Amino acid sequence: MRLLLDTHALMWWLEDNPRLGPRARQRLADPDNEVIASMVSLWEITIKWRIGRMHQSGSAFAALLDEQGLAPLTVERAHILMLEQLPLLHGDPFDHLLLAQASAEDATIVTNDRHMTAYGVPCIGVS
Repeated sequence: MRLLLDTHALMWWLEDNPRLGPRARQRLADPDNEVIASMVSLWEITIKWRIGRMHQSGSAFAALLDEQGLAPLTVERAHILMLEQLPLLHGDPFDHLLLAQASAEDATIVTNDRHMTAYGVPCIGVS
């Protein structure tokens, strides 16, 4: 299974935050699953860090990804094409792009955001 982490799930995983529950941790640790982090999340973190809403920058989280040997998923044309097809059910542009990436990459999103489940993209909770 391919697992795309939404921004909070990514931060909680990299920081070993207990808000990422045992079932999600088990799935992320399973060697049969491919864990994907998106450049979109690093972008979101950086924007929020610049306005004082995050405690670390996107580059700090990118360094943690590097330590774990994970390259972030970049934004590709296929993701933009999928984004154009998504319904507009809520207003978070970062969520929209993560949903489009998950759909285009045939991945399941690991998220605590109940809004994401309305898009028909497979999601699993962070518990």
